[in-house]
Amino acid sequence: MLTRKSTATAAALTAAALTLALPVPAYADGHDSADTHCGLFTCQVEANDAGSDGQATSDNAGHGGGDNGGGGGKKSKWSCTYKRADPQPPAGSLDWEGHKPGDGAVYEQTCSYGGDDTYHVVQMVWAADPPKSGVDPAVLAQRAVNKMRLRGPDIGIAPKPGGQGLVGLPVWMWTAKTAEAYGPNTATASAGAVTVTATAKVDQIVWDMGDGHSVTCTTAGTPYKSSYGKQSSPDCGYRYRHSSKDEPDKKYQVTATSTWTIDWRGAGQSGQLTQTRQSQTQVSIGQLKVLN
Repeated sequence: MLTRKSTATAAALTAAALTLALPVPAYADGHDSADTHCGLFTCQVEANDAGSDGQATSDNAGHGGGDNGGGGGKKSKWSCTYKRADPQPPAGSLDWEGHKPGDGAVYEQTCSYGGDDTYHVVQMVWAADPPKSGVDPAVLAQRAVNKMRLRGPDIGIAPKPGGQGLVGLPVWMWTAKTAEAYGPNTATASAGAVTVTATAKVDQIVWDMGDGHSVTCTTAGTPYKSSYGKQSSPDCGYRYRHSSKDEPDKKYQVTATSTWTIDWRGAGQSGQLTQTRQSQTQVSIGQLKVLN
């Protein structure tokens, strides 16, 4: 059993209960993969025997090819990056793990769990050769998406909330074309030498009109102007068949659900993610009265 000094961020300290139970990839003398259990300030590393070459690795996948058998290795949710300590620790430091300065080097290892920076561990490790960063570009893509703060549609509707429409007359729906509500929205995330860029945009908005019907719009919709009169929206509209007098607060609850398509690229790889966001508003619809 090896014991190594470790530091943790304030966020990791608040999640100590989770961190204690999670295995962290780590380097050890003549060992290949390790099972690390971390307390607040120390990590205890139980290392498994290495393969025939005895070379330590930092890949996310264990040995044996995952589900393909050959050793029963399994995919880890930890991803790690490495930075050479500068300056290097003095001779005799525990960070050298029994080695002398010049025999390999000491690196700062940062491991995050599941691509979430909230849970990560930083520790000093020794390695004979510069370790490779076990960073999955798809994990970095998710980090980039988390930076975007994508929101539901910034709803525009006519008749306006607080006003009243009429059965059979056109209702117009739209959203403001902001980066957060409609896109395009671009962000990057990096770990070591790996950088991933992700771009998100809304492909469609499904409007649940609150009366059992929905409308799918593939555009942001057209904002209504008084000069349009009783015209129908050219790209995103609806007509109610019944008044809202029997609904809660005598209004229809309108829910707009946007589907975001996110394309990412980096480290020679590319992929696509999909996420949804929602916004709500209310609209009052009255019955058109016919005078004799």
